[in-house]
Amino acid sequence: MQRLLAHLAEAGFTGAPRPHGLDGDTELVEFLPGEVGHDFGAPLVRSDAALVAAARLLRRLHDATADFPLRPEEDVWQLPVRTPVEVVCHGDAATYNTVFRDGLPVAFIDFDTAHPGPRLWDVAYTAYRFVPLYAPDAAEGPVPVPEARRRLRLFADGYGLSEQELRGLGKAVAERLEALVDFMHAEADAGHPAFARHVAEGHDLRYRTDARWALSQFSDLGYIP
Repeated sequence: MQRLLAHLAEAGFTGAPRPHGLDGDTELVEFLPGEVGHDFGAPLVRSDAALVAAARLLRRLHDATADFPLRPEEDVWQLPVRTPVEVVCHGDAATYNTVFRDGLPVAFIDFDTAHPGPRLWDVAYTAYRFVPLYAPDAAEGPVPVPEARRRLRLFADGYGLSEQELRGLGKAVAERLEALVDFMHAEADAGHPAFARHVAEGHDLRYRTDARWALSQFSDLGYIP
């Protein structure tokens, strides 16, 4: 990820840590001061202002990676490349990988899951985490459907999605979560202990439930005239 982070720095994008090289197999990056959004119920995570700021930050990240020179012969991505390739997706731009200052998102961290893909692929997962788009039985604080739909439109507007993209967002969330489940199972089957533990704890079932919920509740969105 050193080359990607260097590209972002050269592009003037300040919402990511700067790279500091390698120490053996360990990547060294800049420490970004601020508060990370681990508390899903905290006002700074759930405010409308934070939601819009996160969407705008993601848009700036994508715009900065649109001309990133891919090197298929040497690039190694943890997550599969998704076509059509439009940008380099963060892959996990969630509240818990977001640095907040003065109540607003200012940077994303942990680029281990970055991979080339379409903008909407990344937008879908970040919206899922920030709106959030959890089914009613989720333990992490789902919001009522009317409020979730309002916040999803707010996020889409902050990013600058078109009417067509907004209407496809519910489906994109479902597909993104199903792809995550497939990845988790593949890694668990390959003997990765963390993913095996996640599957044993039922994280895959959580994502599949949320995928069905997103598809049923958020696939008919449109901008209100």
